[in-house]
Amino acid sequence: MFVYILGGFLGSGKTTLLMKLASMYTKRGLKTALLVNESGEIGVDGATLRAEGYDAIELPDGCICCSLSGTLQTALKNIEDDIDPDIIIVEPTGLALPFKVKDLVINSGIETEGIYIIGITDVERFSLLISKKEEFIKRQMSGADFVLINKMDIAKPGQIDEIKAWFGKEFPEKEIFVISAKTGENMESVYGMMK
Repeated sequence: MFVYILGGFLGSGKTTLLMKLASMYTKRGLKTALLVNESGEIGVDGATLRAEGYDAIELPDGCICCSLSGTLQTALKNIEDDIDPDIIIVEPTGLALPFKVKDLVINSGIETEGIYIIGITDVERFSLLISKKEEFIKRQMSGADFVLINKMDIAKPGQIDEIKAWFGKEFPEKEIFVISAKTGENMESVYGMMK
């Protein structure tokens, strides 16, 4: 079983990406479970995901890397025991630190073949976030195995180059993909990275 953790600030497109990845794995014939931590965000809830035919567990308000850490680990064990999926995709709240979520997955006792963090940022609000929350964004992206620059479909001239330059300076070792989770543009390159 592989576990993917989607890390990114509120509104970066995690839920849209979650739906695309779940659909891709379903088409590959792999059993996929989704673990969503809504924390009051406007997003796709567990009931909506279940209506789409996915095995979805929704964690209540609170952050899975802080107040809900025990809940997350219990949920992971229950998913392993009850669903036995090939893939688990975890969507923490946009205020979570994905590397902390990864540590909780490691210490949950579930058997995995790999745990990966996908860092997600979006062209729409990147400059604003960096001007107001740069240290937090650095911490959030620090554990990412690769980074997605989302919403290329609405990028203004120079925005993508600006974001790539920031990541090149702060995280030169990270592979970066420019995508639109909404339109599916360049998602094939992401699917190619997935186990």
